[in-house]
Amino acid sequence: MSRVLAGDVGGTTSRLAAFDVAEGRLTLSAQRDYRNRDFASLDLIIADFLARVPGTFELAALAVAGPVVNNTVSGTNLPWVVAADVIASAHGILEVVLLNDLLALAYGIHELSPADLEVLQAGDESLRGNCAVLAAGTGLGEAGFLQSEAGFTPFPSEGGHGDFGPNGETQAELYLYLHKRFGHVSSERLLAGSGIENIYSFLRDSGRFDEPKELADELAQAPDLPSAISGHALAGRYAICIETLILFSAILGAEAGNLALRLFATGGVYIGGGIAPKIAPFLRKPILLEAFRNKGRLCTLLERIPVRLILNQHTGLIGAAAFGRDHSAAGRRGASV
Repeated sequence: MSRVLAGDVGGTTSRLAAFDVAEGRLTLSAQRDYRNRDFASLDLIIADFLARVPGTFELAALAVAGPVVNNTVSGTNLPWVVAADVIASAHGILEVVLLNDLLALAYGIHELSPADLEVLQAGDESLRGNCAVLAAGTGLGEAGFLQSEAGFTPFPSEGGHGDFGPNGETQAELYLYLHKRFGHVSSERLLAGSGIENIYSFLRDSGRFDEPKELADELAQAPDLPSAISGHALAGRYAICIETLILFSAILGAEAGNLALRLFATGGVYIGGGIAPKIAPFLRKPILLEAFRNKGRLCTLLERIPVRLILNQHTGLIGAAAFGRDHSAAGRRGASV
């Protein structure tokens, strides 16, 4: 048996966990979630976790929201620089490996049970092939994995920072609205927590929807504006909130379709992150899949691609542990040659 210290470090929340590994199986033995704003660094979070969880770790696998370069991450939506060698030295861990958070999500998908996934579009399971993964939370992450008879090979990307491609007049005007504010308009400007705020602001400022005074007063005091907007929409309150999630769902579906085409993801598209499960009633509406399929001459291909919603909020954490397990096993095999 061995132990893996796994982490899923997002823009808002960091999750750390201890997993026991026996005969290739992962068993969660301890987990704690932390709000990043309460800590000056990831190092302090790890120190708190290790002080509460007895035992030692020879390996830590930490999934971090941002590009991993030379085992170091300077996160786009994270106020920290995370360096593997610094963490290893500070906490006496023999080896620390960093991986992109969406890469971890891709690894985690293969550890899930059917109950952890909801089928939004059954598609044609006989197609198999590559898969695509996208997750909206504090930011927008995208990744994929090559799938063959020999197994699967996940790979990360920073596709969420690619250009937003508007569909129709409303989205074109939304693009121009955001272009005046930000210059470059990435898909992440729409498909994240801040994206919900951006869409809401556009609908209000453009005069398309009225913002009732009682709603404006509430949102001015709300500690989590995207959650407040989404909560009203899910409860069927306020047309401007409902339209915000309708537009968000359409843009999410279109970006999922774009990613499916770019990766030729005939094996399926997985939609995850912190936002998607919370607004699942909107994602089950026709608008997401209509936007996903609306790809002109290739619409019939998109109709055949399975689309699944990731319900398990700990998939990235599980994926980091799986990556650590496989990395450790590969190291042992190499050492024995």
